[in-house]
Amino acid sequence: MEEFLTQFPPNGTIRKKPKRLRTTSTQSDAGAGAGSAQDGPSLNTPVLRHRFSTQSMNSYADSETSEIHAPIPRRHHIQTTETRHWLRSSSHSPGPSSSRDLSPLSTPNHRSLSPLRHESFSAHQQAFPASSSSTSFPSPLPHLHHHTRHDSTSSHNQLRHHLSFSALVELEKEKEKERVEEMSGMGRRWLKWMHRNGMKEWVLGAVIGGSMWVKWCVSLGSYSGQGTPPMFGDYEAQRHWMELTIHLPISEWYKYDLQYWGLDYPPLTAYVSWLCGIIGNVMDSSWFALDASRGIETPESKLYMRSTVLALDTLVYVPAVYLFTRIWLGYRSKRTQNLAMMTMLLQPSLILIDFGHFQYNGVMLGLTLLAFTCFTRGRDLLGCIAFVLSLGFKQMSLYYAPAIGSYLIGKCLYLGVRDGTRHFIRLGVTTLLAFLLLFLPFLPPLSPVSFPTCILDPITRMFPFNRGLFEDKVANFWCASDVVLKWRKWVGKGGLVKLSGGLTVVGFLPGVVGLVRSGWMTRVRSGEGLPNTPESKHEGDGDEGEEDEHHHDEPNHTHDDNTRHDVESPEEGDGSIPITSLLPHALLTSSLSFFLFSFQVHEKTILVPMLAVMIVMAGASVDSAAFEWAVLVNNVGVFSMWPLLKKDGLALQYIVVTLLWNKVIGYRPFHTDSISLVRILAIAVYAGMAILHILELMISPPPRYPDLFPVLNVLLSTPVFVLAWLWSIKCGIEAFWALGGLGSSSTSSSSSTLFPTSTKLGGGVTGRRERKLSMLSTISEKTVDGHGESRREFRKSLGVGSGSGSGVGVSSGLALNGLGSGHGRWRAGS
Repeated sequence: MEEFLTQFPPNGTIRKKPKRLRTTSTQSDAGAGAGSAQDGPSLNTPVLRHRFSTQSMNSYADSETSEIHAPIPRRHHIQTTETRHWLRSSSHSPGPSSSRDLSPLSTPNHRSLSPLRHESFSAHQQAFPASSSSTSFPSPLPHLHHHTRHDSTSSHNQLRHHLSFSALVELEKEKEKERVEEMSGMGRRWLKWMHRNGMKEWVLGAVIGGSMWVKWCVSLGSYSGQGTPPMFGDYEAQRHWMELTIHLPISEWYKYDLQYWGLDYPPLTAYVSWLCGIIGNVMDSSWFALDASRGIETPESKLYMRSTVLALDTLVYVPAVYLFTRIWLGYRSKRTQNLAMMTMLLQPSLILIDFGHFQYNGVMLGLTLLAFTCFTRGRDLLGCIAFVLSLGFKQMSLYYAPAIGSYLIGKCLYLGVRDGTRHFIRLGVTTLLAFLLLFLPFLPPLSPVSFPTCILDPITRMFPFNRGLFEDKVANFWCASDVVLKWRKWVGKGGLVKLSGGLTVVGFLPGVVGLVRSGWMTRVRSGEGLPNTPESKHEGDGDEGEEDEHHHDEPNHTHDDNTRHDVESPEEGDGSIPITSLLPHALLTSSLSFFLFSFQVHEKTILVPMLAVMIVMAGASVDSAAFEWAVLVNNVGVFSMWPLLKKDGLALQYIVVTLLWNKVIGYRPFHTDSISLVRILAIAVYAGMAILHILELMISPPPRYPDLFPVLNVLLSTPVFVLAWLWSIKCGIEAFWALGGLGSSSTSSSSSTLFPTSTKLGGGVTGRRERKLSMLSTISEKTVDGHGESRREFRKSLGVGSGSGSGVGVSSGLALNGLGSGHGRWRAGS
């Protein structure tokens, strides 16, 4: 009680406390107070002190004129101070003469620290610990201190309890960033490290150089037919073609000694073999001596042959991948583009076949990828030339022909009768001229052979129907079903050719119909109500209000016609059209249908669908269905070639390259954060692959069934390819639906929303959104196609999502290009 009374003035009455400023502390002058102790303190000469002064924390009981002053809350120190040197100070501890406890409300109130990050919160806890000690402030309500107690087991929950909403949002962002960082693959982490350390200019060269180093390391191993006379393998076939092309006339290329690796690829392969043979013959003529060099395996000749594969891959495939990632993913960041490029350059199946087994598939795939890139940019004539060159190098490019042909037909339909007919004629003339130049050396008068025979000789060699339904054990429908049905016993060769052809057509028909019908529907809907059409002119003969409406909408249509001409003139625009979104999955559907159902398929032909898989996978997030399917098909595709790779002695390369690629892309099939049907299927397939490898390593097949393990490989791989084919059809139907191709009940709304060329722009909310979409045709190449930021701004202004996974963004419609491939693709002018 006595201690409590010392808080009051000596006269026993409570003085009226003067008004206290937040940044000052008023106290009587020491001299004045001593001279007039009886009259009370003098307030005429205030002494200004900084609010952080320790004197303001002391009780006025030490002086004759003490007053009750509340201490400054500590949170004010945290929010106003610019430096943290005061955190280690103990000047705020009450002196021994202090008789007033701190208010419990002055304990750390973390809900007021919303602008602070987690670091400031930790510093606060260190400066003002909640636990009782000699330097802490006693509290009359000690039970409140449990709000600030953090131990090693509940620190995160306590932190969430005290942080404000904005701080919680920041904390969740940090957690999401950590999760994404944890799920990202080695390639993405390396790219981030390069960017953070100021070496992003070196990324492109490092990616290309690193992929070349991996390819050359694989080339140091064995190859097809090494040391196995008399026929050896594909290595000897490629070398033999160089030998015969430099020693024989062109008319004999497809006739000479057909029993020993006769030339059975199109003319462009022969021309490339001739060029490589000329260069090698200059270096050492013994490498390509006619007949005498058969089976040569000197270290120098092998070094030269391996170098030709690397050189052609670098000259054709690498630039095609670079252009594809820079154009198809042009709206994405450089980091994403480089990651996609790294993913495609390190694709294990292509590396193992070209640089291990020994072939030149990179040239064919690079030309096809270049054609695809040209088509997406509206440069259809260049795309036709590139695709004809791909067909001229390897006939397996025909697997893409239905999709590419139907895309070009759909585009001609989209352009209308006049422009579409003109475009179709140009495409036809360009394609015929390209084929004519390829076969020109085989035609008279340059060739002594008459006209029909000079063309039939290469064609019969390129399409060997007399070889049989399939070779070796390939993971397609015929080989898998032949285990039970034995097709060749009860169906003749002619019947098998017709049956396989029919099933192949049925397989790629959904993609073809989707592309052609989408081109027709978009053109029909875009032309409804246009003032230059007979229908619109007839409608304009009505009342005056309709005339005014059509006349008012006429400028929009005129500008849209200019936009259509930009499609034909890619120099002024990107040239994309709505049906471009269907092309990636149409390529995958077509190539997989050929691989599964066509006649005479090799196990190496899986490389053709793999390119379409990589196109679908480009830019997809790691948690999307497109990514899951693409990685599963890639891994199973490599596994399906295991019997061939084992025969070539490439087991080590098979394991290392496959694991490296999965590590680079960040594929974690056993990650339990998200479980989907694709993930469950992948886990089951990978378990079966591991069990099959272990059994093959430990158990020898019985003599009665020497092909037991290859057949089991086929039975495990084929269902995955069939499911991927069905998934591709599903994604194509979804993309077709997004363009308004399914049903006719919503024709008016779909045509207005998806295609801004329509002139039916009424009022209301729908009309405003349609007018917004119609503004897309006014965006130039420089403002939209050259800057990804402008693309994102337009997406935000229109409320259009970017799309993800294998689905289709509901509000995206026209804005999606590459649907189901894990990313949205914004295109203006379509």
